[in-house]
Amino acid sequence: DKFHLPPQEDWVAAFPTAGATFSSRVFLRNLQSAALVADAFVPAGSKDKVIIEAFPGPGVLTRALMALPKERIRKIIVLEHLEPYLDFLRPLQAADSRVHVLPLDGYSWNSYQKLEADGYLDDIDTVPWDQSHPHLHFMAHLPTSVYGEQLIAQFLRLIPDGGWLFQYGRVPMSYVMHDWLWERVSASTESLNRCKLSVIAQAVSSFTQQLSPEALIPCDRHFWPSSVVPGHKAVPMTAITMDPLERQARIYLFSIIEKGMLDKWDYCLRKLFVLKSKKLERAIGHLAPGSTALLSYLTDPTLPADHSARAVASKLIRKMEVMDWAAVVRAFDAWPFAPE
Repeated sequence: DKFHLPPQEDWVAAFPTAGATFSSRVFLRNLQSAALVADAFVPAGSKDKVIIEAFPGPGVLTRALMALPKERIRKIIVLEHLEPYLDFLRPLQAADSRVHVLPLDGYSWNSYQKLEADGYLDDIDTVPWDQSHPHLHFMAHLPTSVYGEQLIAQFLRLIPDGGWLFQYGRVPMSYVMHDWLWERVSASTESLNRCKLSVIAQAVSSFTQQLSPEALIPCDRHFWPSSVVPGHKAVPMTAITMDPLERQARIYLFSIIEKGMLDKWDYCLRKLFVLKSKKLERAIGHLAPGSTALLSYLTDPTLPADHSARAVASKLIRKMEVMDWAAVVRAFDAWPFAPE
């Protein structure tokens, strides 16, 4: 009977942990904490949600979502490609007509294209960008390897141009992720963890931890693999939700990352973050030969100090606010000698 998960003492045999494929697949093991996460991701007041859940493992969170009041969730589309987990997911589909278990890899772009091609999203309306999508909702246990960071970075990069699920509107994303990744995503200008991912995440989304960090500690009690696995140490995880920002209702009434500008943001971030401990006035010449000329645009004394075209040249690169970055990228885009 694989509708029910095996006793915890049998998990070592049921769910492999060795090798790169499985070692980074960390997922909820505790039904009570999974219920808390599910209720936080899809709270009271939600109605007719269509959940796309990637990397569910054997489906502890999936089961918790199924147990929520039925009016909250209309459909759960589960993406999992590893057979030991699929064995415990397929019975959920047989037991509940809302659940669709697809043997697809949540890391592959083709998986999401197949969702559309096979009609799983035909009942999803496109919602204007000035409101959060009331139905479609993406969820995932992000792998704790570098692939987890690459995946969330890619999803965030698709927001400005309305790619991927964002073609339907401002689709919220809820993640169970490694604490270390959360620290990078949420890092303030005062944090040594601030990086390119922090800037992009804060430029395109708002985000919050859905449960207090203490709610998912100790890790061994809440997540698998745990320290009972020889040679394995449980890793701290957190539950968060990210909401794409509106394109307009911002300071100065413009999108921070405008359509078609992502490549220039990538270029400027990549070039300048290698000098993250230098001041902008010293680092900006690294963008291209002659790019120190941009300082005259960024520090134009005829403009108010808080004007969107100005940036504080004396700031360290890692202490630059999102609006400073926006000013740099716009100046770079307007500069006639900017490299293609």
